[in-house]
Amino acid sequence: MAKGLVVILSGASSVGKGAIRDLLLNDPDLKLFYSISETTRPQRADEVDGKDYYFVTYKEFADSVKKKELLEYTEFNGYYYGTPKQQVEFLTQKGKNVLIEVEAQGVGPIKLNIPESIAFFVMPESIEQLEKQIFELYGDDEASAQRRINKAKMDMELAPLFNNIVYNSDPVKAYEQIKAVLLKEMGAK
Repeated sequence: MAKGLVVILSGASSVGKGAIRDLLLNDPDLKLFYSISETTRPQRADEVDGKDYYFVTYKEFADSVKKKELLEYTEFNGYYYGTPKQQVEFLTQKGKNVLIEVEAQGVGPIKLNIPESIAFFVMPESIEQLEKQIFELYGDDEASAQRRINKAKMDMELAPLFNNIVYNSDPVKAYEQIKAVLLKEMGAK
């Protein structure tokens, strides 16, 4: 059985990765399984543990880091997020293709562990457009909005580390570009 493909999706903060991710996961041609992240962030009312995230304590997260059970991890707004290694290895060994959505700095550690993974970075049409989106979403908390803008600018500086850069002027077009690359990769396997 051929090993599954690992697909990394990242991009500037608030660029619209979620819409692209959902299109990719719902595409029957790609047969992608979503890698569920571990987080110390409190669970929201509409979230399901084990579906949206694995909600863990800071101690449990620290233990995962200490035992090298995470492919990558990061901190944002005082909470930690990480990709469980065992889950990705289990799925790919079974021939399943796995989609990992991570912050831009997470691609390096994943590529070190899984060099054959394919990474996509989603860029905004322009920084002005992204700032407008962020203020529409988080404008009621100006400090949070500014943190997201600053983070997005730092994320975009890491874009050259990715195999593929996709501009998100339209989530459907961005998804179609990513799908074309993935189908080519899957055909080559």
